[in-house]
Amino acid sequence: MSDSEHALPQPTASYEADPEQVGRVLLLYSGGLDTSVMLKWIQERYGAEVVTLTVNLGQPGEDYGVIEEKARRLGALECRTVDAREDFARDFLTPAIKANALYGDGYPLFTALGRPLIAKLAVEHARASGCDTIAHGCTGKGNDQVRIEATIATLAPELGVIAPVRSWQMGREEEVAYAREHGIPVKGGTEVAPYSIDTNLWGRSSEGRWIEDLDHAPEEDVFQLVTPPERAPDQAQVVSIEFERGVPVALDGERMGLVELLEAAAQIGQRHGVGIVDHIEDRIVGLKVRDIYEVPAATLILTAHKELERLVGTIHQNRFKLALDEQWAYLVYAGLWWEPLRGDIDAYMNAVNEQVSGTIGVKLYKGSARVVTRSSPNAVYDASLATFSESGGLFSQSASPGFIELFSLQSKMAWRLRNSQ
Repeated sequence: MSDSEHALPQPTASYEADPEQVGRVLLLYSGGLDTSVMLKWIQERYGAEVVTLTVNLGQPGEDYGVIEEKARRLGALECRTVDAREDFARDFLTPAIKANALYGDGYPLFTALGRPLIAKLAVEHARASGCDTIAHGCTGKGNDQVRIEATIATLAPELGVIAPVRSWQMGREEEVAYAREHGIPVKGGTEVAPYSIDTNLWGRSSEGRWIEDLDHAPEEDVFQLVTPPERAPDQAQVVSIEFERGVPVALDGERMGLVELLEAAAQIGQRHGVGIVDHIEDRIVGLKVRDIYEVPAATLILTAHKELERLVGTIHQNRFKLALDEQWAYLVYAGLWWEPLRGDIDAYMNAVNEQVSGTIGVKLYKGSARVVTRSSPNAVYDASLATFSESGGLFSQSASPGFIELFSLQSKMAWRLRNSQ
């Protein structure tokens, strides 16, 4: 590195740490190359003590004991691990389900929902361990820096923030060289990992490699969660999902906790190739990017919830809520979890979902998830009114001509006026 690259970055925002005041740092630690290099780099460049925090949001295949041991070997003063799956499901995924949360009509926000929780936990553990600064591994091109830093600045204005990956100007090869120089284990040798991955209970994302080439069709090696639809079972499966007040409580008649239910739904969806999303996305930082998402649990649950909500709501509620769903998703995607407007919208979401109880049957077959059965005690539906073979009761067919006359009156008048010449 040059002398300029050795220099500590100076703050450009009020919440960024003053290098002279960094004494003990809470590092959000995954055990991967970036955060492992960060652990050493912070000690070396700032002369600071480092406490690590690793958060379990349902990432598969992680050995948290191994991650903690690695951090200790690299000089961490203290290693903390939090199993936050229940909090994530209850406090973040439940509101997202009630809001039918999709950004850009495709992305179910699993990373966006996890980041404010991770940052909130970072604040709590930084305070508990006497840290003055929080460090994260986000780059300057992504949305996660916004989600994490906005949360810290909102909840703990007394804490500073540093983002080494954004400021240290190391490429992959330089990171690997730094790791070898400091005795940091490097998975896979010096080869670049094929994809940048993020995963939790609600889904999995892949970025990098051919994904950045819009002309390149998805390669099968990217799908590590969902079975490619062509290889999914030839026999379809119908899954019944029961909701109480907007929250899923049972699969195929078996009641279970939310975390267990989401894991079970994911497994069923994975098997049938459900939940692959090839998405063009507008990031908050100004970039337009392509992401590959695998979201089997979110696809099943949101498909069923939307249908049940539509069944129990009036036409006016359903039309109005579409706009609120979109606004809710935008706020969360943009890292504004703590924005009061989101809480205001939640109040309406909760009120509407008081009626969203019932069971939806979803048929899964080679990548598709299609609603086939519906049942709710709160359905705004009467089979006797829906059929063409009967009349009477609340619906009078003889009233229809008058309704048509009045309903079309303004459109009819305007057309005649504008076409009379």
